[in-house]
Amino acid sequence: MIWLLAIPGLLFIGLLVVDFQISAPRYKGQECSYFDGKKFINPDKLKGRGFIDILKWSLTGDRGEWKKYYMTDVNFPAASTFRKNNKSLSITFVNHATFLIQADGLNILTDPIWSRRASPYSWIGPKRMRPPGIRFEDLPPIDVVLISHNHYDHLDRRTVCRLKEWHDPLFITPLGVDRFLNRHGISQTVDLDWQQEYAINEHTVVHSVPAQHFSGRGVFDRDKTLWCGYVLETESSTIYFAGDTAYGSFFTNIGHRFDIDISLIPIGAYKPRWFMQPIHTDPDEAVQIHRDVQSKKSIGMHFGTFPLADEGMEEPKHDLAEARKKYGLDETDFFTLDEGTAYTHQPEPKVLKETGE
Repeated sequence: MIWLLAIPGLLFIGLLVVDFQISAPRYKGQECSYFDGKKFINPDKLKGRGFIDILKWSLTGDRGEWKKYYMTDVNFPAASTFRKNNKSLSITFVNHATFLIQADGLNILTDPIWSRRASPYSWIGPKRMRPPGIRFEDLPPIDVVLISHNHYDHLDRRTVCRLKEWHDPLFITPLGVDRFLNRHGISQTVDLDWQQEYAINEHTVVHSVPAQHFSGRGVFDRDKTLWCGYVLETESSTIYFAGDTAYGSFFTNIGHRFDIDISLIPIGAYKPRWFMQPIHTDPDEAVQIHRDVQSKKSIGMHFGTFPLADEGMEEPKHDLAEARKKYGLDETDFFTLDEGTAYTHQPEPKVLKETGE
């Protein structure tokens, strides 16, 4: 009987130990309209689902078909392809939310993950079903890394530590996320609040913009650090990286503030809608974001790599095609790329807008 009574206590202690190991450091700062001193709040005040809903989904979910692809299934581009450092714009899809952006002489990575699982552990958690489209060893010298938030599929400890060792880039993060990087020996960081900007060089400015999501790496650190998207203004192009987000009213404001040439917008991890709608866009909403931000072109991301939701591996592409048809878009307006494939163009020079608060 004593042991039966002790089991819940031992389990709780074990939970605390694990949480202490994996949770991220909390942000500490002044309160504002979207930070109550302890937690961050979404622009439209929407919240992600709680434990009871997670349990309900785990019992009732019906995942679509996924297929495991291997290194031999991908035609990797030659390493020399990525050594160019010129003024043209090139955006190469690695997969999930990882892109290599090459613009105005800079090599920039978004939410890099090269690990086999999106997890704090190598033996459990969502498994990578498609290999990254660029071998880590083939990356060009990386200057900047943009991190949208601290979830495991967007901030992978193993990958960022390898990037520090191989390239020592500048890491740009939302509020509080820099402390996690600092804990792991990465000191070259810049922490941005929504609507703040940072000049990477005299021609390139990165702006942090709102997103509708949440944060947390453990059980008790939910929403203790910020999440965001980024607008990258270069001398010749403006690129919007939406990060991980649900649909919200704030996208029209982003479109009014910036003249966006190309957007990188999530189209996966959206089923079931009753559970995912507050945190992830579906392809229909992704097209609405494309229209709201008035993007000239958009590329779909955050699909087909890690099985994070109930839709099958190929469903996001199919549903994106249906959404394009619904809104009268051409296939060249909003499209997806295969791993290792680049979108390139030689844009006309443009003058950076003065955005401010």
